[in-house]
Amino acid sequence: MSFTRKLLAWYTRNGRDLPWRSTRNPYAILVSEFMLQQTQVSRVLEYFPRFMARFPTIEKLAGARAKAVMEEWDGLGYYARARNLHKLARVVSKTHAGRISDKPDELQQLPGVGRYTAGAVACFAYEKPVPTVDTNVRRVLGRVFGAKDVWKLAERLVPRNGQRAWRFNQALMELGALVCTARKPKCPECPVRNDCLAVRSGAQIRSPRAAHPR
Repeated sequence: MSFTRKLLAWYTRNGRDLPWRSTRNPYAILVSEFMLQQTQVSRVLEYFPRFMARFPTIEKLAGARAKAVMEEWDGLGYYARARNLHKLARVVSKTHAGRISDKPDELQQLPGVGRYTAGAVACFAYEKPVPTVDTNVRRVLGRVFGAKDVWKLAERLVPRNGQRAWRFNQALMELGALVCTARKPKCPECPVRNDCLAVRSGAQIRSPRAAHPR
């Protein structure tokens, strides 16, 4: 069985039911990605529903006062994310008629959007077959394949079918979050342990440097 098939089979059994995974709304996915930057999923699960209830569309967010946006973000930390998200909403509403692009290169022109976030929106909202390399994916690919250029490897591995690409990228991130963790990875539970260079060399506890920006 190939790396991809093993990974997807594992994800089918173990993937978490997260609210941003049950939608293809690009605005909702963008909000979740901003919140998830350097923040644990458990914390985002508290804030995401409230934020979306108060600002259900990008137009609502664009028209909100900065004070109101910061009130909903209060306690989540890294407040530059909230300011950038607010700026982004205003740019998209004013110059793009409220439509969030499906093209990673165009998305990267928006405030606070790096290569990872651009790929995440393109893939998770529009099912574009593009890579999404966050810290978890960088760690998994670095350990399994010994990859130095993880973006290049991810581009080669991501399936060409959009729906399959969506599942593949989610599965890679989930594997890094739940099994191939930075410290004390759960190698016996890993579906691709037999393919992993780090396991074979005994170097699996060494973690590649984080990917920035998201």
